[in-house]
Amino acid sequence: MKKLTAPVSRRLFLAQGSRATLAFGIGSSLIGTAFLHACGSDRSAEGGSSSLSTGYEQTPLAYAFDALEPHIDANTMEIHYSKHAAGYAKNLRDAVAEENVDTNQPLEEILMNVSNYSTKMRNNGGGHYNHELFWKHMRPDAPGSPEGKLAEAIDATFGDFEAFKTQFETAAATRFGSGWAWLVVDKNQQLAVGSTPNQDNPLMNLSDFQGIPLLGIDVWEHAYYLNYQNRRGDYVTAFWNLVDWEQVGSRYESLV
Repeated sequence: MKKLTAPVSRRLFLAQGSRATLAFGIGSSLIGTAFLHACGSDRSAEGGSSSLSTGYEQTPLAYAFDALEPHIDANTMEIHYSKHAAGYAKNLRDAVAEENVDTNQPLEEILMNVSNYSTKMRNNGGGHYNHELFWKHMRPDAPGSPEGKLAEAIDATFGDFEAFKTQFETAAATRFGSGWAWLVVDKNQQLAVGSTPNQDNPLMNLSDFQGIPLLGIDVWEHAYYLNYQNRRGDYVTAFWNLVDWEQVGSRYESLV
């Protein structure tokens, strides 16, 4: 991940310490404000999408559909990416046109204020954002565990990496019906694990679980059913073989 044009650091959070932090969502917290600033300033500075912000078009996969086998099979990947995720991207663009949204603002800003928009925007903006992060943070030759500052933060927060994995797997397994499990940086700049229903995510001001997403796993049945049937737990366990901890760690270091 390239260095942010406008660094997001503890100094920036402290410099903004006089701003109100008790509001309706993560976007009104110090870390949320700094995160949005980084997303927006990087886009305008370079005339494109930043390393932290998400665009409104579906990004091409960085690997082939069969590259994540045997953990995620090619058929599931192709259907998931080219049908489900593509549908969210298309419907998001429709919602953006219908609601006259300025696409020069990062999608993250819409999500942090999603209560101001339609259900269509909430469902499809969330679905698009969630999947874009999901594809980005998997890779075929993934490292087995995080290193550096993220590893230290995981140990400090959860006790050790195995304890974190257990908590994350529990969040994924106990999410009733369809949804996502997440590792986030919360408004206190601490790591936290939780889950959201449907295509909601922790950026949304309507979410019961809020933070800046570092890592998410899709636990909708379409993400795993062709290979794992009803064995969601096996799918979640296999997911650890695919997590690109270098990407997740770089994202974390950009925030703290």
